[in-house]
Amino acid sequence: MQAYRSGNNMASLSELYQRYMELVYGVCLKYFKDPEEAKDAVLNIFEELVTKLHKYEISNFKAWLHQLTKNHCLMKLRSDKKFSKAQIDISLVQNEETVHLNGMLEKEEHFNQLAYCLGQLSHEQKSVLELFYLQGKCYNEIVTATGIEWNKVRSYIQNGKRNLKICMDKKAAD
Repeated sequence: MQAYRSGNNMASLSELYQRYMELVYGVCLKYFKDPEEAKDAVLNIFEELVTKLHKYEISNFKAWLHQLTKNHCLMKLRSDKKFSKAQIDISLVQNEETVHLNGMLEKEEHFNQLAYCLGQLSHEQKSVLELFYLQGKCYNEIVTATGIEWNKVRSYIQNGKRNLKICMDKKAAD
């Protein structure tokens, strides 16, 4: 340890670390329960040693390394909880063409449902909704075009939207 501190001699640090590498691996394996993740942690802990050996006065290297290893594992486990890993079944992954095609089919089905549900509305609700949403007309323009009172236009839009949503939800459930 003194040889490393005096001249940043990586060979001496490596030799020292190799003596305790099995201990470090065992502790990491205990926490992670995954050999590959434990191996990664052993390498990461060695990288930590490079900087931390200069910061701290160490009297018992083995005990200090054991504590460093435990802390490293606990910190890693805490950070992994923030970002949980999902297991992905590769057979369920779709290629872009399939996803695009499925999206197009879903949109077409959605439009078919919308056309059906528009047909279920009263004539006034349907015509006011088409003018408002499809043609982008404002309330006053709809009043002028249809001769329906302003309050009734507002009512037809609100009730038509609600009836359309109810019908669409019902079709989606079927």
